[in-house]
Amino acid sequence: MAADDDATAPAELDSGTRGEEEEEAAAKPLLSPPSAPAASTAAPAAQESPEELDRRYAPYARRDAYGPMGRGPLGAVETARLAVAAVLLLPLRVLAAVLVLLAYYVVCRVCTLGVEEEREGGEGDGYARLQGWRRDAVVRCGRALARAMLFVFGFYRIREHHRRVAHAEDEDLGKSGYLGRPGAIVSNHVSHLDILYHMSSSLPSFVAKRSVARLPLVGLISKCMGCIFVQRESKASDFKGVSGAVTERIQRAHRQKDSPMMLLFPEGTTTNGDYLLPFKTGAFLAKAPVRPVILRYPYKRFSPAWDSMDGARHVLLLLCQFVNYLEVVHLPVYYPSEQEKDDPKLYASNVRKLMAVEGNLILSDLGLADKRVYHAALNGNSLPSALHHKDD
Repeated sequence: MAADDDATAPAELDSGTRGEEEEEAAAKPLLSPPSAPAASTAAPAAQESPEELDRRYAPYARRDAYGPMGRGPLGAVETARLAVAAVLLLPLRVLAAVLVLLAYYVVCRVCTLGVEEEREGGEGDGYARLQGWRRDAVVRCGRALARAMLFVFGFYRIREHHRRVAHAEDEDLGKSGYLGRPGAIVSNHVSHLDILYHMSSSLPSFVAKRSVARLPLVGLISKCMGCIFVQRESKASDFKGVSGAVTERIQRAHRQKDSPMMLLFPEGTTTNGDYLLPFKTGAFLAKAPVRPVILRYPYKRFSPAWDSMDGARHVLLLLCQFVNYLEVVHLPVYYPSEQEKDDPKLYASNVRKLMAVEGNLILSDLGLADKRVYHAALNGNSLPSALHHKDD
């Protein structure tokens, strides 16, 4: 993949201007969800073999040396390697990670001294409107320390590519000068490490549960990043909801240069990195330009993808792997056409098709409900109740 300077994306993908890309996307395998409702297929899914489940729920299947849910049998060599890393590498990495977290907490504490936290209708803007040296210090230190954290996790070198979209017109190159900056970054979702990378790249804001704001260390950091804190159980009359808060923040970032962009994962859950799920429309309701970013995690033994494994086991195995790899493709800013502005579903669909073509990703119709059924089946359960759990 060649690294090129950013160019402005075409306004829309239609049969007239993006025929080749459309045909390429259409040629990719398209997975169909189970024909019956997910809840009713949970019981038969639990009776299928692991191989059948992996084929049926391919976007969530692990194909590394550790197998489904990280519980597969390991050979003697891999077991010995894991034991050595757990004794020698794991403690050092945990200590280093804590030190990096503490360092950024100190920076955020200093930058918020004498600054009153903003609150709106119970949601809370935190310190999203920090300005001057305070905002500069939060951004510069945040990006540097997020990269340091990735280094601690074994990502010693990250390959980044800035790609032009094929057949972009020369006259489009100057669009960014009069159409404004993107209000959001839209990315495929593969791992919890995705957020760390985006922090190191641009330190955007993102949506988090209200409880995150009360966590030690992480709470203040997330407020300084301008995260939107959501309390789903709120019944306040002025509660705007996730969609309204995100739309407002994207519009603000689009208009104001000093306002942090929003980071959104339109798929709504993680995959194994080879697939692209249907996009939700939340990132596209603001009618503002977006910057698509594609993340891939090449691996030899353990996949950093967080697909069918519990969080604690995933972090443990990740820290015990000597080297991890990350490749990033930055696509040009996507400026929506008037038709896309009026139709968020069309806007989301066109951006998704573009990302699938440029990232060589397979389009899939599966969603979060199917992922829960797959996880329940791997655990030997028929759990239709899994469909009622909170989102990932």
